[in-house]
Amino acid sequence: MRTDFSRAAASYDEAAVLAKEVSLRMTARLEYVKLAPARVADIGCATGDGIRALRARYPQALPLAIDYAPAMLAEVQRRVPWTDRLRRRAPRCLAADVRALPLANGTLGLAWSNLMLHWLDDPLPAFRELQRVLEVGGLLMFSTLGPDTLQELRAAGATTLRRFYDMHDLGDMLVAAGFADPVMDMEKIELSYASPRGLLRDQRLLGVRDGLLGQMSYREGRRVFRAWRRRDGRLPATFEIVYGHAWKAEPKTTADGRAIIQFKK
Repeated sequence: MRTDFSRAAASYDEAAVLAKEVSLRMTARLEYVKLAPARVADIGCATGDGIRALRARYPQALPLAIDYAPAMLAEVQRRVPWTDRLRRRAPRCLAADVRALPLANGTLGLAWSNLMLHWLDDPLPAFRELQRVLEVGGLLMFSTLGPDTLQELRAAGATTLRRFYDMHDLGDMLVAAGFADPVMDMEKIELSYASPRGLLRDQRLLGVRDGLLGQMSYREGRRVFRAWRRRDGRLPATFEIVYGHAWKAEPKTTADGRAIIQFKK
């Protein structure tokens, strides 16, 4: 999918309605978090909507924009105001995979990821890597698609759609990765389209058509789209959004497996 994301960099914002809305909702959740990070990272940043929001909220923090598609990072850099360039407040851009971040242990105060992790077949290695690069007391906040995404197409008989993990499985992965007391919740956001072409166009502009719909043949597509039921004259498309956040706690063992025991007076 790296090539698809790179090709979509110029058109991404035109169709990123869902990602922008979820980003706003994630930002609102930070109102309830006491955090003063020295470094923040938007991982899977696309064209940089998230890192711009984080930079506005934490102006003293060093902002890192991380994506594995270099063309997306080029868009981030292109949109930096010249005043920020002069003041050296532009985000630092890193081309990297979330499962192998070029960051030292304990580097980040906040790791943020909006609607990216569901493209991984197994998010656990990514969670372990994010736990590694967070400092003790650092926060991971993310959103991802859940299993009821495009339930209307599944009800219409689609068999090739990507399967997504539910929030309970993701919570278990966070614990397995070493995070403390993960908090998970979900909501459903519904978009609607005048015709199937609207959905297909959005997914093409985002660079994720095959990633979301799978290798749906022309014949299956015609069958599924004919069976897609309208509501009030339009085609509803549900996206289940799973939100998660978790903190990096003090380690309980050393790197070689020995237990850490703290004595307090």
